Amino acid sequence: MREKSALFSTLIVLASILPCPAAEDAPKTSFTQLVEEAHKSGSPVPTPPALGPGVPAQSKDQPVLLFKRSGASGSRGGSTIMLQGFHWESHQSSWWSLLESKAGEIGSAGFDIIWLPPSSDAGSTEGYLPRRLYVQDSAYGSMQALKSAIRALHSAGVKVIADIVVNHRVGTNGWADFTDPPWGQDAVTSDDECVDAKQCSGHSNNPDSGLSYGAGRDIDHANPNVQASIVQWMNWLKKEIGYDGWRWDFARGFDAKILAAYNDAAPPAFAVAEIWDGLDVNNPDPHRQALCDWINSAGGKVSAFDFTTKGVLQQAVYNGEYWRLKDSQGKPSGLIGWWPAKAVTFVDNHDTGASTGGSGQNHWPFPSQEIMQGYAYILTHPGVPCVYWPHYFDWGVGDQISSLMRLRRTAGIGEGSTVAIQAAEQGRYAAIVDGRLAVKIGWGDWSPGAGWALSASGRNYAVWLKG
Repeated sequence: MREKSALFSTLIVLASILPCPAAEDAPKTSFTQLVEEAHKSGSPVPTPPALGPGVPAQSKDQPVLLFKRSGASGSRGGSTIMLQGFHWESHQSSWWSLLESKAGEIGSAGFDIIWLPPSSDAGSTEGYLPRRLYVQDSAYGSMQALKSAIRALHSAGVKVIADIVVNHRVGTNGWADFTDPPWGQDAVTSDDECVDAKQCSGHSNNPDSGLSYGAGRDIDHANPNVQASIVQWMNWLKKEIGYDGWRWDFARGFDAKILAAYNDAAPPAFAVAEIWDGLDVNNPDPHRQALCDWINSAGGKVSAFDFTTKGVLQQAVYNGEYWRLKDSQGKPSGLIGWWPAKAVTFVDNHDTGASTGGSGQNHWPFPSQEIMQGYAYILTHPGVPCVYWPHYFDWGVGDQISSLMRLRRTAGIGEGSTVAIQAAEQGRYAAIVDGRLAVKIGWGDWSPGAGWALSASGRNYAVWLKG
């Protein structure tokens, strides 16, 4: 094996491995088959067990809104709310300019963080096949437009996180002719497809330290030059472009300890990783245990998207199987039930859901008629909720989402809030959070009783505040 640089030998040493706050009998699992290949390599996408046929058409309930989206932002307190600031088709427009025009609205809505798409020059218009890392002119707009958008977001009180795609890379003109920054062929792992094709004769002797990736060259993250180059680039993104934090793409692709070392060497205001494993909705514990294990491997310093909650929640909503939302210990069934402080919850993202201006990826969508049930759940529960751009800006439910965000702030719901589940059965789920907020989703009736004020409601959801 190639020796790691002194910097990374120091950074990778973890003083202790944080225990996963899971049930003692939760089974551990090896890395399961990755779901995400479709948006990157075009290979078939593994899916969870078949969901229901959809939600029967019902008459729409008139939503009850305590707050309007146009209202002034209240105190943000300790609760962090994130916005995914793009979708799969965002490259079709001058996206950075659009973001700049929306910066004030994003800030006044109460979003603390916005996640942007990959901004480097790439071999794909969406940005997930990075080519020249330092070239920040992309399909989304020019570098100057990007910097202007980030300045506007900062002025609105919003931190900006970059989509960091470093597991793989494509050459400037060929398989592995890397420029900006320049890397030799020894940046390519020994088991990459490029080696089999005899296009990378000078490849590394080190195999991939994670899952392979067919659409680009698998990068050897044990290579000291690669390590130093990535750290230098990430710190340049902070200083020159204005980014505040990181969303780690395809984090299963290389060693979590090296990812944590990069994170330490370019300290973020917030960092979250994409760990998208296959999920058995009938046995979600191994899936969330794997998330806990990865977070531990990264030293507990990087959060993870809560794909467990995403899958279990949409299965429950599809078929009215709300009993799925309560585990055997009486806690929420996702990562938020075991390690809420490290969970980033979401209803859909650029891979799983639909996009504006085209079909997008739409690989694993939440039932579209019932997305407000999804937001009523994640915006009233612990973790860091992430709102998907098309839902907020394009689907006509932005005011309802905004109202739920304000109620979260008013009640002081945060990453570590306590959930007391009151009902979890066919047709309804209800919980009281921190003793100050009550939520019900599903078509079944439920009320927290006297002393509570109905503060927001809509199709198959309702939220109350303690009077």
